[in-house]
Amino acid sequence: MEQSKIETPVAAPLPKRIKTDICIIGAGSGGLSVAAGAVQMGAKVVLLEGHKMGGDCLNFGCVPSKALIAAGKQAQAMKTGEIYGVTPVMPEVSYAAAKDHVHRVIETIAPVDSQERFEGLGVQVIREYGRFISQTEVQAGETVIEARRFVIATGSSPFVPPIPGLEDVTYYTNENIFDLREKPDHLLVIGGGPIGMEMAQAHIRLGSKVTVIEGMKAMGKDDPELAAIVLDKLRGEGVEIAEDALAERISEKDGVITVETKDGRSFSGSHVLMAVGRKANIDTLDLDKAGVKYDRAVKVDAGLRTDNRRVYAIGDVAGGLQFTHVAGYHAGVIIRSMLFGLPAKARTDHIPWATYTDPELAQVGLTEAQAKKEHGINLEVARFEFAENDRAIAEGKTTGLIKVMVVKGRPVGASIVGPQAGELIGLWALVIANKLKMGAVANMVAPYPTLGEVNKRAAGAYFSPRLFDNPTVKRVVGLVQRYLP
Repeated sequence: MEQSKIETPVAAPLPKRIKTDICIIGAGSGGLSVAAGAVQMGAKVVLLEGHKMGGDCLNFGCVPSKALIAAGKQAQAMKTGEIYGVTPVMPEVSYAAAKDHVHRVIETIAPVDSQERFEGLGVQVIREYGRFISQTEVQAGETVIEARRFVIATGSSPFVPPIPGLEDVTYYTNENIFDLREKPDHLLVIGGGPIGMEMAQAHIRLGSKVTVIEGMKAMGKDDPELAAIVLDKLRGEGVEIAEDALAERISEKDGVITVETKDGRSFSGSHVLMAVGRKANIDTLDLDKAGVKYDRAVKVDAGLRTDNRRVYAIGDVAGGLQFTHVAGYHAGVIIRSMLFGLPAKARTDHIPWATYTDPELAQVGLTEAQAKKEHGINLEVARFEFAENDRAIAEGKTTGLIKVMVVKGRPVGASIVGPQAGELIGLWALVIANKLKMGAVANMVAPYPTLGEVNKRAAGAYFSPRLFDNPTVKRVVGLVQRYLP
């Protein structure tokens, strides 16, 4: 009789252990900035990433969206050349080729964020998701990392609201819309914030019909006067924008998607893009084991530190402003604290942002409404229209406005709508960051003719009443002219 074989159980391999100075969870903008800075200044760094290097911005957000916007802008230019003496033509748009452009752009930038580059800098990169197993340890795959400091830089993901029927409908978010190669016949965009409006304009210009469905006011977080200029332009290009239209139910039948709103309206299209906001990526981190408090995002103090003093959180996952450049700024703040033991606090008053519609809309500091509420009668608003800028006139792009909110000579906010607003706002971010006064901008000499002159002219608009409508100034000038040899 053959003896039965007894199999000896094989023990699971013991986890590999690493000790390091800094362990970073997430290789998006913030995490990569910390990693590059810290390792080049002598710290030992372990970087964990279970998905794509470069995070949301490179792969699903800023980079691909701006590339698609550029394709739409090129198509629009072919249709609008008459005022320049160029016969307009209806472009033949290949939506798939436009997406090829998007992915070429990603591939061109990707080496800067690649594993190979960071390993070349000396960072130990582990391509696994990280989760806390204690207040001093994180596990990534089979590896346990013990670190003196941890940085949570896991970013955010699209928030998809629990709309009845959505689970039975094919829908897109920013994470998969750039992989769609068949042009939507009629794109329904749920959400009228920056992402929704940018994608709406890009798609209308590339030949899709577009309807934006917004539960409150489109671009509701921006200055309403400036937002209205953008919305008028989009409506003029054919985008249907439905406001106060809260989506209540979604269904799909025979390839037609229907969105019903709370007030009884109904909108039908071929594709639907969810663009209602973002949620912090915290669900898989096991933050309780780290002693890190959180609600919808990780709770941090002014120095971006959590209740566990070993752990920092930066970028979207820390709540607050959700922009790539904020994550990069946060990286600089915590590097000062982690590497040098110096006090460092994050500010928000000098953080600019832009929506890359055409015209662009940009903001830094307080809007006019916020400044009125905070400063009352001490507020002055300096304004200048793009229609009075010679470069804007020469290029036929005169729709635009700048407003600068000034308190006792010091700007506390700036709002710009118009061509290249995202570039122009940088000057006011510099001014506010360094607590400069309006005189600093007035003293600047801008090359002529440039759009940049609108910034100087806004400063001029602030000083003009003080110089030209001031009786004392006129008396002084009169006396000087009378007695000057």
